[in-house]
Amino acid sequence: MSWQTRDSRLVYENPWISVREDAVTGPAGDGIYGVVTMRNDSVFIVALDDEDRVCLVTLERYTTGRSIEVPAGGSDGQDPLTAAQRELFEETGMQAEEWSLLGSMNALNGVTVAPEHVFLARGLSAADSAGAAHEEEGIEEVSWVPFAEVLQMVADGRIRDGETVAALAYAGIRLGRFA
Repeated sequence: MSWQTRDSRLVYENPWISVREDAVTGPAGDGIYGVVTMRNDSVFIVALDDEDRVCLVTLERYTTGRSIEVPAGGSDGQDPLTAAQRELFEETGMQAEEWSLLGSMNALNGVTVAPEHVFLARGLSAADSAGAAHEEEGIEEVSWVPFAEVLQMVADGRIRDGETVAALAYAGIRLGRFA
C-alpha cells in the first residue's frame, strides 16, 4: 500500500526549515505525520590530504553538544559543488583543486525532506585568508586525522554525527578502504 495524504497544514517555518503536519493513511491505517523540510540542500566534504588524513572539525551543537564532523553546511540555494567549496573555505580556510561528487543521500528520511550531497576534496592548500565563518559557527578545532584512525573514531563512538559517518562510508567505498 502506498501512503495517501488526506490533509496537510503548515505548523511552523523559518528561513531554514518548514514543519508541516499531514493527515495520512498508511500501512497501519489513519494517522498524523509530522514532516520537517529543509529549505536548501546540504553539503558534506571529506577533505583528504596527500598524507591520507581527513579534515575534521570539532564544534558544539546546540542540540547534541560536542561533535566531531567533516566540514559541512547548507547550500543556501547555491549549486552543491559551489556550496561545498564555500563551506570548506569557511570552516577550515582550505581550498581544493580536485572535487568529486561521492553521492547524495537523505537525512532522517522517516521524518524529513533533507537532500544532502557528499564530496571528496583533494589537492588541498591553505587559502589566502582564513575562513570567515570559523568562529561564527563555533568551530573549536580543525584537525587532520589519518583515514584509518577516523574509521576507528566511528567504531568507538568518538564520531557520532550520522551524516559524517555516511560521508566517510561514501569516501571509504570510493577509495577501496572496505574491500
